[in-house]
Amino acid sequence: MLVAQRIGLRLDLVVGGAALVFVGIATAVGLFVPNIFAGAPPLFAEWLPHVGIGTPFAVLIAIAVIAWRPPLFLAYPLAVAWTFSLALVDGWQRGIADRLTSRDEYLHEVPGVTDIGAMLRSFSTRILDFQPDSWTTHVAGHPPGALLIFVWLDRLGLGGGAWAGVAVILIGSLTAFAVPWTIRSLGHVSPPRSGPGAMSIHSLSRGGTAPWPLRPSNDYAELASAVVPFSILLPGAVWVGVSADGLFAGVTALAVGLLVQRHWSAWIAGGLLLGYSVFLSYGLLLFGLVALAAVVVTRRWAALIVALVAALAIVVAFAAAGFWWFDGYHLVVERYYQGIGALRPYSYWVWADLAALVLAAGPAAIAGLRRLPGSPLLLLTGAALLAILLADVTGLSKAEVERIWLPFTVWLVPAAALLPASTRRWWLAAQALTALAVNHLVLTNW
Repeated sequence: MLVAQRIGLRLDLVVGGAALVFVGIATAVGLFVPNIFAGAPPLFAEWLPHVGIGTPFAVLIAIAVIAWRPPLFLAYPLAVAWTFSLALVDGWQRGIADRLTSRDEYLHEVPGVTDIGAMLRSFSTRILDFQPDSWTTHVAGHPPGALLIFVWLDRLGLGGGAWAGVAVILIGSLTAFAVPWTIRSLGHVSPPRSGPGAMSIHSLSRGGTAPWPLRPSNDYAELASAVVPFSILLPGAVWVGVSADGLFAGVTALAVGLLVQRHWSAWIAGGLLLGYSVFLSYGLLLFGLVALAAVVVTRRWAALIVALVAALAIVVAFAAAGFWWFDGYHLVVERYYQGIGALRPYSYWVWADLAALVLAAGPAAIAGLRRLPGSPLLLLTGAALLAILLADVTGLSKAEVERIWLPFTVWLVPAAALLPASTRRWWLAAQALTALAVNHLVLTNW
């Protein structure tokens, strides 16, 4: 047993180290590939070593989380503090207030939306490029739900880049609570199994395997507790502060958390959020795999039916308002190939995208994935991984996936909690160092 444990620990290190080597290869190769349109491949960023006012705060928060395993109720405020600190490494103006104000971003179009109904009815006609009234890049590349959020913020008197950046961080940081909350809630399924076939999370963390399903409530609670610090120190928080995709991650994570609760009102709320998420980003249609996996684990088929009805109500509402999702999707694919998406080489990005994913998920998450078979996370995290691979092979996510895939990436991070308890602090340190290195070595575009 001791030999097996040592082999398991070494394999974890090999996988985590190989993931970072993979990033190095993607960086080196990317320097010689033409038309990748990324200054610091595989990231959409520019090389710019720097420090900022957020540096000491980010370091202190990382040390505190590593040294003290925070409970679930502190996950959200600590994640907010971590994300703000990382963003402030670039300074308030450059790191938060100006992030969403460029001509390619949503806020560029907000002043022109004086009639929401008219905007929705004409939205699809403005998706294609090279027209006098073409939407700016980010608005054209997403359904109108994303733009609507910033329009509503403006109508509430919270206009401008500062309020938008703060809102994105506050909503995006919900993932740190919602992900472990969801995992803990998965344990409210059936009484613990007994007998020789049962196996606890302790056995898994020592490298053991277990037949599916592994369902004891106390195992899910313990696993959720172990996930909390990894969800807080998410390296992807670099892009949660500030890119709208961080907001998308918060919305979808909360939706799944509601979906696995034990009351129909939560299922309705979860369904409404899932339905709206499809109007935040076309790629979030794939998030249905994660939601379905959560329902399969809980076996609450009534929750699936209720959530589907609620989600379809959102689709009907948008259609009635004048926007049909499938029309928008087909036009977005055409718009994608009107720009740099047509020039970026698929042969590089189809694998380099996965290197960007490593930096957003962190080496601990990648190392934990090897322990996924037989674990309680097999379906949930496996579904997120499948969605990412499907998005990757389509070629519609060439570059910038460190932000685009955030809604899926946050569901890979729980795999880090499958690593042996004796090594978790070291892996947490690796996660924090990954985020700090990215934020201090390059200036991200998001």
